Amino acid sequence: MPTATAAMTLPFAEAVRARRSVRSFQPTPLSPSDIRAVLEDAQAAPSNCNTQPWNVHVVSGPTRDGLSKELIKADVEGRYSLDFTFDYADFGEGIYRERLHDFGATLAQYTGLKREDRQARTEAARFGLEFFGAPHAAFLFMPTFGDNVRAGGDMGMYGQNFLLSLAARGFAGVPQTHLGFFADTVRAFLDVPEDFKLMYGISFGYADETAPVNTARTRRAPLEQSVTLHDTPDVLDAP
Repeated sequence: MPTATAAMTLPFAEAVRARRSVRSFQPTPLSPSDIRAVLEDAQAAPSNCNTQPWNVHVVSGPTRDGLSKELIKADVEGRYSLDFTFDYADFGEGIYRERLHDFGATLAQYTGLKREDRQARTEAARFGLEFFGAPHAAFLFMPTFGDNVRAGGDMGMYGQNFLLSLAARGFAGVPQTHLGFFADTVRAFLDVPEDFKLMYGISFGYADETAPVNTARTRRAPLEQSVTLHDTPDVLDAP
């Protein structure tokens, strides 16, 4: 039986590096106090003008099971409803597409999925709609402000706080853009007002450390690819 508690936390630098996207979970639920601790950590995220635009719905137990069934039904029937666009073609043909392909190759290596095996790929995607077996999932909704860029950034910071809190406390999570493909289904099932838009979901719980997919690690680009220093000497030369 897992024994992590809200009081067992890692130092920040360790938590950042311990965080990973887990794609297979144990069914053991977190305690109410542990879930509250994670939510309180997430609530401390910064936001533009302190608007705190996040509206978060956490599902567990029968609600979690019922919503999963509705998501799978919507997927089978092809009822997709995205509040925000998503298209692989938008990544272009440069470094972002290269990283996408590297990500796909890494997952294929640890899952054994082959591009040509459409049935297996469909089943794997459906497992995501079962929250990868996680006992809990959080759905992150936001209001619409202008072009949504600032509120969207706020939602990202909230989600990162949420994920780092899980890692620091010995738990696991995975942000799932795929859950945002079924915004109307989730809104209807959870009775969320139409003016709240679904960005993504986070499945969370205890990692299944026996699952090969959870040993996968995606690479990070070197700092030189993303950071330009101005009158800030010696940083990239440091060990």
